[in-house]
Amino acid sequence: MIGPETEEFEEKFSEFCGTKYCVGVGNGLDALILSLRSYIELGHMKEGDEVIVPANTYIATILAITESRLKPVLVEPDIRTFNITHDAIEAAISDKTKAIMIVHLYGQSVDVDPIKLIAKKYNLKIIEDAAQAHGASYKNDTVGSLGDTGCFSFFPGKNLGALGDAGAVTTNDYDVFQMLKSLRNYGEDIFQNLSTRKYKNSYKGRNSRMDEIQAAFLSLKLHDLKSDTDKKRDCAKYYLKNIDNPKIILPYVPSWTNPAWHLFVIRTEERDKLKIYLESLGIKTLIHYPIPPHKQKAFAEWNHLSFPETEKIHNEVLSIPLYPLLSKDNREYIVNAVNTY
Repeated sequence: MIGPETEEFEEKFSEFCGTKYCVGVGNGLDALILSLRSYIELGHMKEGDEVIVPANTYIATILAITESRLKPVLVEPDIRTFNITHDAIEAAISDKTKAIMIVHLYGQSVDVDPIKLIAKKYNLKIIEDAAQAHGASYKNDTVGSLGDTGCFSFFPGKNLGALGDAGAVTTNDYDVFQMLKSLRNYGEDIFQNLSTRKYKNSYKGRNSRMDEIQAAFLSLKLHDLKSDTDKKRDCAKYYLKNIDNPKIILPYVPSWTNPAWHLFVIRTEERDKLKIYLESLGIKTLIHYPIPPHKQKAFAEWNHLSFPETEKIHNEVLSIPLYPLLSKDNREYIVNAVNTY
């Protein structure tokens, strides 16, 4: 049952993203799945239709498509931004293409305007995987308001994290909004309160409601999201200005985006050696992500495929510490360690 805490968070988060509607769901993967399911139920796509998606992403993006019995069409990213490009999208369009799933990876917005022109030209839906991009902006707009739906994860490690799993979908489309509310609750017809509940199920939905504890916690944390993001931006700015090592490729930040900096991801051909070196100095690092989706055992049917740019990224990326409470002394220590490697 959706209660007042969830409804309050939905209202606050839609306002934050600049959309008319927000629907709280169980997690980020369900946000993606239910977006696709909404378009299927509304007749915009059907089983077997194609969804263009970056090959360089976390596997959840791909799983949402296959779970919905749609066909993922993988395309290479821009190796500088790690994100999908309009050129790659247009080259992959077929008569079965119905949607483009863009991923604002590591908290940096995709260049959306050229993609919108393609979507309009071919009558395609744009679904934003914004699981890592809470508060990021594209030109003058907030991520989550750039496509037809915006899909968020509130896993505890995200920029806006709950106590446990939670997610949300933002949209300006009333029909999608209503469909999402039904599908997250077993496909049941919409009711305003328990007294009007009829237990009528018009769709084959699922149980994916945001619970009240997560919603209440998220509402409190949303108040501090902007200030926390500004602190991460300040840290990223310091790294970009002061890391200077010819072996290291720093993140590229195009003029169109103000990233949320979910992660600060560097690249180097000596990734594994650098990781060991930094950890010997007490600097914890992570790899996001070591294996691309098309090389995972789960997608064995794709293992023969080659996406050189994607594979290069996955072989070279390393995430160094970046969080709101990282002290100035620790920033300097990290920069010095990277520079002296």
